Amino acid sequence: MIDEQLVAAVEEAVREAAAVEIMPRFRRLAAHEVVEKGGPYDLVTVADRGAEEHLTAALTRLLPGSVVVGEEAVHADPAVYEAIRGDAPVWIVDPVDGTREFVHGDAGFCTLVALAQGGELRASWTYAPARDEMAIAVRGRGATLNGRRLHAGSPDRGAPLRVATSNPDYTTPEEKGALLRLAVPGVEARPCGSAGLEYLAIARGELDAVAFSWELAWDHAAGLLLVEEAGGTDRTRVGERYRIVGGNALPFAVGRDAGVVERVRGLLAGE
Repeated sequence: MIDEQLVAAVEEAVREAAAVEIMPRFRRLAAHEVVEKGGPYDLVTVADRGAEEHLTAALTRLLPGSVVVGEEAVHADPAVYEAIRGDAPVWIVDPVDGTREFVHGDAGFCTLVALAQGGELRASWTYAPARDEMAIAVRGRGATLNGRRLHAGSPDRGAPLRVATSNPDYTTPEEKGALLRLAVPGVEARPCGSAGLEYLAIARGELDAVAFSWELAWDHAAGLLLVEEAGGTDRTRVGERYRIVGGNALPFAVGRDAGVVERVRGLLAGE
């Protein structure tokens, strides 16, 4: 199902969606083009909606019989999310990951596309158009950034772990308590920005780990495969692999290597 022709065609579709729907509006959004969905930290713009519509048409055309689970489509109809649990190939799309950054004119946003089937991630595309960075991962074939192979590597021995986390203010009391356990010597924790770009930072060895307390697949699917194909791994708080179909024990950790992930997971679990 995943050949080089499809990989290249999806890359082209992602770049085109960004060029047509996102970048012309970057730093040019009018007030009426930004809407709060669930509050001041949950925004949607005309660029999000336009890019998702563009990608939905392009991706289903490239792979007949496939379906799209996009953030904005699910917001309009939550039943759309169930396609992740079905048998058909599914495109998991976040048209603008880091919408707050996009709205504020910050380049720290990206478009995320992942292809999955039967609950398994097959390929992913992470595109930061304001930085012209395209990261691609295909299961079993590695990960690249602008055509160059990515290797997550391991932290320097004795160096503090750099960890990006969910903001504790927007978690349940239990999840907040778990994240606050990262405030220990030897760990430098900070709030995350765009989830997709945090995953890319791990894959390129610039960040050691992330600890996230939400599991919506469009934020994580592309980055999880990217990190895995760059040599990293992930575990939920109880030591299981993250499942894109949901039901994960949260928070979960993703990191450059198994040792990093186990250390972060252990702290989250209070072990």
